[in-house]
Amino acid sequence: MRVEPETKDLLHGLHLATGGALALISGRSLRDLDLLFPRAALPAAGQHGLERRNDRGHVWRLHVSSDSMSLARARLAALASRYRALVVEDKGLSLALHFRAAPQLERLVHDTVRSIVAELGDGYVVQTGKLVVELRPVGADKGEAIAAFMSEVPFRGRVPVFIGDDATDEHGFAVVNAMGGHSLKVGDGATIARWRVPDVQAVERWLTRADDASPGAAPS
Repeated sequence: MRVEPETKDLLHGLHLATGGALALISGRSLRDLDLLFPRAALPAAGQHGLERRNDRGHVWRLHVSSDSMSLARARLAALASRYRALVVEDKGLSLALHFRAAPQLERLVHDTVRSIVAELGDGYVVQTGKLVVELRPVGADKGEAIAAFMSEVPFRGRVPVFIGDDATDEHGFAVVNAMGGHSLKVGDGATIARWRVPDVQAVERWLTRADDASPGAAPS
């Protein structure tokens, strides 16, 4: 993934304009987010909330069993060695199996990850996304990460706005809706988000106008 310089500048400007009340909420790891946005260590939640860095730079990570993750890594690696179009992404606290290059293997991918989770027990869940299936421990999601940020300075007392384009973002939309905030779905697909825009370019146009928008303005 590549982030255009203009997008980096836009987010940096919004971070400054909001007094630091801008956070990245992602399925990617904090390490990957910092590579994508190297200008400043933004507040961020990585791996769907399994790790989180607050405004002061303190990082919290969920403790996971190394034995369980080692077993899961071995199983997914074995499958990927049989089907070279599959890609295993090891995020540290979670594992993702991408099948973008082989959509015909979707059933096999889902069945494999579910069987691993069943073997590991109640401490792990299956997380589905766009042409990817993840295995992750329970204990956090994007919604819980947003709730944690909203309880802290500089987010506390503000109206939350959350933008996402994947099924994994629905947890975040639910929390933001419950807080009376603005949830924004990018692209197609069923959603509980209050608003929808067609693509990333529409999001960037809206964010560019954010400083001039009224507090209750909806994206258009």
